[in-house]
Amino acid sequence: MRFVQYWPQCRGGSIAGWFPGTCSLVSGVAVALICAGCGSTPAVPTLGQLAGLYAQGQGFGQVRPAEVFNGGDPTGLISHIIWKSWGGRRAVGTGTSDYVGPGQSVATGSEEHAAIIAFNLGICEGKLMYRAVEWYFPQHAQVFDPHQYENVCIGTYEPSSSG
Repeated sequence: MRFVQYWPQCRGGSIAGWFPGTCSLVSGVAVALICAGCGSTPAVPTLGQLAGLYAQGQGFGQVRPAEVFNGGDPTGLISHIIWKSWGGRRAVGTGTSDYVGPGQSVATGSEEHAAIIAFNLGICEGKLMYRAVEWYFPQHAQVFDPHQYENVCIGTYEPSSSG
């Protein structure tokens, strides 16, 4: 209460002449308290996290990873990723992955350009992240399907192949 009472008397750099220079100190503290959150940058989402089937993968838990590998066969790797967007509802990029056409074996696949989309932005285990990712080959008439993806929050494929 005394602080409020003496605050208007802070003319000439003192509080009622008792403590020279305290007005500038007090006002500096007030500004510091008001701006305690000033200058903090907003959280930047990561691409999921290392979990479940992808616990030994690469790129998960990172911001704008240049390579994502789910730990499986070569079709689970996309590299040389260039992200066109990051931080919005969806992150969109392009990279190179192993394309395996209908009736082909993984051994006969070929490195081709692929589109990658990270989506389902939200909180997982207290962290902001894209909780889903999928890549596909538009040049082979493939399109993004938000119902078929890698759940990189818990480390599973969706829809589950066991269902």
